[in-house]
Amino acid sequence: MSAEADAPPELTWSSQYTIASPSSRAAQLSGDKILLPPSALEQLLAAAPLVTIDPQNRHITSFDPFNPYTFDAERQARSYQQDRTQQLPHPLTFRLVNPDNGRVVHAGIREFSAEEGHVVLSSFLHEALGLEVKSQDSSPSTSPDGDVDMANGVSGLSVESTSAAQITVHAKELPKGTFVKLRPLEAGYDPEDWKSLLEEHMRSHFTTLTNGEVLTVYGGRGSDGKREEFRFLVDGFKPEGDGICVVDTDLEVDIEALNEEQARETLQKIAAKRQRAPGTAEGSSVGGRIDIFKGQQGQVIDGEYVDYELSSWDRTQGLEIVLSGVDEESEVDLFVSPFSPRQRVKPREDEHVFADLSSRFPKRIRLPPTNVDLEDAEAIYISVRAYPSIPPSSIPKTFDLRVAVYDTSSPLLEQENSSSVTTSDNPDEVQCKNCRQWVPKGSLFLHENFCLRNNILCPKGCGQVFQKRSETFKNHWHCKHDTFTGNTPLSKQKHEALYHTPQECPSCPTMAFTSISNLSRHKVTECPDKLILCRFCHLQVPQEGDPTAPPNPELLLSGLTPHELADGARTTECHLCNKITRFRDMDTHLRHHDLERLSRPPPRTCRNINCGRTQDGANQTGDTRAGTRKGQGPGNEIGLCSVCFGPLYVSLYDPEGKALRRRIERRYLSQLLTGCSKPWCRNEFCRSGRKNAGNPDRSVPTKEAIPLVKPFLEGMDGKGYETPLHFCVDEASQRRKGTAEMMSAEVGIEGKGGYALEWCVAALEAEGGDLDRARAWLKNWAPQRSEA
Repeated sequence: MSAEADAPPELTWSSQYTIASPSSRAAQLSGDKILLPPSALEQLLAAAPLVTIDPQNRHITSFDPFNPYTFDAERQARSYQQDRTQQLPHPLTFRLVNPDNGRVVHAGIREFSAEEGHVVLSSFLHEALGLEVKSQDSSPSTSPDGDVDMANGVSGLSVESTSAAQITVHAKELPKGTFVKLRPLEAGYDPEDWKSLLEEHMRSHFTTLTNGEVLTVYGGRGSDGKREEFRFLVDGFKPEGDGICVVDTDLEVDIEALNEEQARETLQKIAAKRQRAPGTAEGSSVGGRIDIFKGQQGQVIDGEYVDYELSSWDRTQGLEIVLSGVDEESEVDLFVSPFSPRQRVKPREDEHVFADLSSRFPKRIRLPPTNVDLEDAEAIYISVRAYPSIPPSSIPKTFDLRVAVYDTSSPLLEQENSSSVTTSDNPDEVQCKNCRQWVPKGSLFLHENFCLRNNILCPKGCGQVFQKRSETFKNHWHCKHDTFTGNTPLSKQKHEALYHTPQECPSCPTMAFTSISNLSRHKVTECPDKLILCRFCHLQVPQEGDPTAPPNPELLLSGLTPHELADGARTTECHLCNKITRFRDMDTHLRHHDLERLSRPPPRTCRNINCGRTQDGANQTGDTRAGTRKGQGPGNEIGLCSVCFGPLYVSLYDPEGKALRRRIERRYLSQLLTGCSKPWCRNEFCRSGRKNAGNPDRSVPTKEAIPLVKPFLEGMDGKGYETPLHFCVDEASQRRKGTAEMMSAEVGIEGKGGYALEWCVAALEAEGGDLDRARAWLKNWAPQRSEA
C-alpha cells in the first residue's frame, strides 16, 4: 500500500498528428527519434503530474550551513520553491499507433520544432509503422499475446501513402531495460563485424526498444564495395512488456539464432569467410604500401578489393599506374583516388576519382603533375577489384600492379597518344585487306585465300580480326549506345551494369543517375555524405549541403564546404591582436596583419651603440612607436632613447646645443679617465669597460681624450646622426644589444632572409629580453630582409 502511494504519478497525454511529408529534416532523424510541434510541449507540461518536493532536499549542491553566502542562497531558493511542482519524466518516451493497420512502436523525442498538427518520423519509424513499401516478403510476426501490431518492420503488408496518413501519439513511460534478446534475420553474421557497431548504433540512435521490431545496423564498406547491413529482430526483454527504455541503463544483450539450421549455416559461413580471409592462399592479397621502384603481384577474389597506398612520389612529374598480368576473360578493374582533406575514402566502384573499367589489358591511368585532384594529396589510394563472374568463382584472379614516373613532355608519349596507322618500311610488302597484316607481295595471293577462309574482320568497324568459328567471335559485341566493345558475355553484362543501369545515391534519394560513373562523380564532389577533413574542427565529417539547391555564392568564392561554412562561423581570438574573428575569416584577417607587417615603419634604435633600446619604444603588439604614442618618447633630437638622454638633460635654454655638447664631452672624459666601475661594462670608451675586456687598467690623459672625443660631437645640433655615441648602459640593455646583433647575423639559405638589427632590438625590447618570444615577435611583426 505504501509502495503504491510512493510511486510517482504517470504522465497521461495523447494526440493525433498528420505525418509530415519526407524532407531534409526527416532525413536528419535516425533511430526512433521524432519531431513534435511546440504546442505538444505546452500540452505535456500542462498534463505533467504534480511532484512533491522534499523540504530536506538541498537546492544547492555546495550547500554549507556554516557559510553565510550559501546559506542565504539556499534560503532564497527555498522561498521561491513550492511544495508541489510539475515535472516531465526523463527521458520522454512515446507510444506511436498507426490506426490504419494497428501497428505500434515506441519512440523518443528529438525536439519540439515540427509544424503545428504534424509529426516528423525517422525512416526507421516509417517502416516500423508500415508507412513505406518494404522489400522483404517475410510473413508478419506475432507478439506473445497473438496480436500482429507488435511485428514492427517485419511483415510485407501493403502500406498507405504518408502524405495524408495520421498516427496517434501517446505519452508512455517505459521501464529501464536490463536484458534484450536479438535474433539475426540472416545467417553468417560474424560477431567481430557487428558487436561494436550494434553498441554504438544503440547508444547514438535509440531511446526505446519495442518487442518485435527490426534493428538495422549499418557497417562500413565490405570487400565487395557495398555497405554492410546487419538486421536483428527484437524478441523479448526484461522487464517484460511491450517496450523498454535503453537510456542510462546497463543493458545485457543476448544474440540467439532463429533456429538450429540458421546457427549451423552461420558457423559454416564464418569458417568459410576466415578460410578465404585476405592473405591466405584462397583469399585476396592483403595489399599495403607500393612505391615507384618495385611493382606488386597479387590476387583478388570476385567482388573483392585489394587496396594499395602510394605515400611518396616526385610531385613535379606525372604518374603512370599500370595493371597487367590478368587473364583475357577476367574482368579486373583499376580505381584510383587521392587521399587529401577533400577525399578521405578508398576508391570503390561507385566512389572513385579515376578509373579504368574497360575490358582491355594492360590498363593504364596517367596522372599529370598539374592535375587539380592531386593538390594537397597526402597519398594516392589504388584499388584493384575483380568484377563478379558468371557463375561466381572462388578462384582468385592474379594481377601485376606497377607505378612509374613519366615525363609529360616526352615525344614517345605524344606518339603513343596519337592515332597512328601501321606502316611497313619494306617496299616489297603489302597490307592484307582482311587481317591488316603486312605480307610479301609474292605471297599475298596465298595469304588472302587462307585469311578469307579462316579469319573475319569485325563488320562493325572496330578493326578486330577473329577466327570465323571461334567463341571469341561469337561473343564479340558492340554497344548500341556508345563505342564500347567486348569479347565475352561477362564484359557485356559488366558494361550494361556500369553504364546503362540507373543508379541512386543512398544519401540523395531524390537524385537519379544514369550510370555508375555519374554516381561516382556525384559522390566525390557534391554528395552531402562525402567525407572531408574539416579545416576548422579538424575532424573527419560529412561535407553536408543540398546538391539540388542553387549554388551558394559564398561557398563558390570561399572554396569551403557547407559543413566548413557553418563550422567556420564560430569565433576565436586572433593570436596577434586579440580581436574576435570567425574561423573562416581568419586567413583574410591574418593577410591584413601580413600587409601591416610589411608597411609598418621600422624602429629607430638608440644612437648609443651600447644601448639595446629603441627611441620610440616597442610593445608586444608590434607597435614600433608605442612609447612615443604614450608621451614617453625620447624627448630629444639627437637620436638617444629617453634612458640614455636622462643624465644629459637640464632645464636650460640651449637653442644651438652648445651646452649639450659640453655635457656629452664631460661624460666621455669621465668614462675615459675614471670609468663607470660596472663589472658588466664592455664599453670601449670606458676605463672599466676596457679593463673588463682584458686590456690594461689605465686612464687616458686629458690631452689625448679631447681629440679622441671631438669627432663624436659632430652632429649634436640635431641635423645628422652619422656619428655614434658610446655611453655606458645597464647590464640588461647591453645584453639585449649583444643578443640582437647575434639574431641579426642569422640568415637563411644563400644569405636570404633574416631580420635587420633595428627589428631585432625592437623584438627584444618588446619581450623583455626573452629570446624565444623575441623570435616569435619577429615572425609575427617584422619584415625579413628579402621582403623589405
